[in-house]
Amino acid sequence: MYKKKWLKNILLVFLILFAGFVFCSMAAAQVAPTTTFTTPTTTTTSPNWTALPPYNTLWPLWSAPLSPVDPVTGIPTPIVTNLYRTTVLPVQPGLTWHPSLGHPWLLYNTPIGLAYYDPFLGINKWPPDILQSTITGLPISITLPSGYESLPATPAWWLLGNVPAANWEYVTVYPSFYTSSISSPVAPALSSLLTPSALLL
Repeated sequence: MYKKKWLKNILLVFLILFAGFVFCSMAAAQVAPTTTFTTPTTTTTSPNWTALPPYNTLWPLWSAPLSPVDPVTGIPTPIVTNLYRTTVLPVQPGLTWHPSLGHPWLLYNTPIGLAYYDPFLGINKWPPDILQSTITGLPISITLPSGYESLPATPAWWLLGNVPAANWEYVTVYPSFYTSSISSPVAPALSSLLTPSALLL
C-alpha cells in the first residue's frame, strides 16, 4: 500500500515537472528580453540584481515571484531580507548567485532550514563552504564587482535545464516534507522562477 502511494507521488511530481517544462518552453519562445544594458561600470535603468546580507550573494530583481514590484515605490523588492540558514522563502526555489561562479544556486526551505542546489554538488545545507570561515564558521561576505547590479539575468536555458533537476533532487532528499506540503506555497514548483516575467536572456 505504501509503495503504491509512493509511486503515485513520484508520478504526480514527474507530471507536474513535465507540464511546467512544456509550458515554460512555449513561454520562452514568446518572451523577448526587455532589460537593456550599458557598460558594466554604470547602472541600468532596470537593475537585475541586488546584494543580500550576510554574504552579499546576488538576488534576482528580474524574477517577479522572487522580487515582486512594490506597489508604492514601483521597484522590485526581494521577498527575503537576508540569506541566513533560517530564512523562510515564500516561494521555491529561490535563486542566489556568487558572481565569480558560472552558475547560480537554487534555494529551498526545508524542515532544518535553507538548503541549496548546486549543479555540480547537488543538495546541501545553506550556506556553501565558500561563504563560511573555516575557523569561526561566520559568514564571509563576497566583494562584488563594480556594476554588479547590471550583470545579465540568469538565462532561461539554464533555468529550464536545472530547475527540474533541482526540484527532483529536493523531492528525493526530503520526500516526507514534500508530500506533506504538496499543496503548500513552499512546495517546490517550476512556476516559482519559470514564469514569463523571469525568462530574460
